[in-house]
Amino acid sequence: MSSLEYIGFDVHKKTITFCAKTGDGQIVDEGKIAARRGDLNAWAKARSRPWMGAMEATLFTGWIYDLLRPQAEALKVAHPAMLRAITASKKKNDRVDARKIADFAALQSATECYMAPSQTRELRRILRYRNLVVREATRMKNRIAGLLMETGTPYNKGRLHGKAYFAELLGTLQETPASVRELLRLSRGQVDLFENIQSRLVKELVGDPELAERVERLRSIEGVGPILALTWVLEIGEVKRFTSIRQAQSYCIP
Repeated sequence: MSSLEYIGFDVHKKTITFCAKTGDGQIVDEGKIAARRGDLNAWAKARSRPWMGAMEATLFTGWIYDLLRPQAEALKVAHPAMLRAITASKKKNDRVDARKIADFAALQSATECYMAPSQTRELRRILRYRNLVVREATRMKNRIAGLLMETGTPYNKGRLHGKAYFAELLGTLQETPASVRELLRLSRGQVDLFENIQSRLVKELVGDPELAERVERLRSIEGVGPILALTWVLEIGEVKRFTSIRQAQSYCIP
């Protein structure tokens, strides 16, 4: 398709710098777009020629990719290692980077980042947030134990985080400084909040029909629980993108 343009996007929080080139590398258009859905959508709809695009993998890539992909012939997310090699230059600015990324868009054999379907990325975000909530709950539980140890207060480690035992324990702390009792109540309230949030998130994830079959299959393996199964499904994404078990194993090794 001789009229096809190759567009590079240099993405930032507030602006997106773009450069459109022909197949032979001639610049036909470049400029800057506000990083807002309305502005970006209007820009894409105003393009008079079909185009293929490429962008960096950043915090902002997901929503931009989802918005532009239906309006492009193809849209690539550049693998960081490949992009570093292409943009290696002493002269660097947004315009120069957009031009280099446009060159990447034209490469037929370029290494790209895998972009999972938007629904998978949404559920993955929920799972990762759930993991954050669990870490915060654990931190607060440790802080509760720390406050008790600081003040020489005996407690049953195995029962400490049970609601009934904790309420009973608080009633015996008349000689403990009032500030510590207040901090214990605050910490316990945070633990309850975190646990309620994580319970709702897991319920939402497990109940998703898109995940149900794969999660059920994985849970048939001895020792695999719902969180491990969900983690595998959502972090791996589409299994068909791997050509072998070894390749999938390699993806899981940091």
